[in-house]
Amino acid sequence: MIETVVLVDEKNNSIGTAPKESVHTTNTPLHRGFSCFIFNDKKELLLTKRASTKKTFPGVWTNTVCGHPGEGESAVEAAKRRLEHELGLLVSDVEEIAPYQYRFSDSNGIVENEICPILVGHTNNNPVPHDHEVDAWKWVAWKEFLEDVKKNPDIYSPWCREEALILLQKDPELQ
Repeated sequence: MIETVVLVDEKNNSIGTAPKESVHTTNTPLHRGFSCFIFNDKKELLLTKRASTKKTFPGVWTNTVCGHPGEGESAVEAAKRRLEHELGLLVSDVEEIAPYQYRFSDSNGIVENEICPILVGHTNNNPVPHDHEVDAWKWVAWKEFLEDVKKNPDIYSPWCREEALILLQKDPELQ
């Protein structure tokens, strides 16, 4: 099955769909995405290293899971679907925390251009990732993660770095 993305205007109104593989180029149109941070009871964040075979930002550490809602699918529904598909995790308490929009290009010039709400969920289960999606994973204490982002920003996806700061503002409990 061909994965599609929902193309949108600046106000997040749907203007059509396109195959995912065709939109991630050096001139990527604005489309819907989501970005999810999964925590455990110890306030550790589940980080994943994007597979080296990914078209965009290959081999980069990032938040737990990112992806694209399908037509008629909410960001929360899409996150639950991708958590199960990429990481073998069933997470029921995913919620949207903040709106977010970004445009970044990777070292190959491939652009990510998304309206991408920030989501948070919780589980104490370890993932069982699919190799074509994730090269590595680890649980990291939230404060340790934030310190490492400051010390080594280039090893993390740019959206992960910015979204972490937004989460700090939205949820003081994480500090």
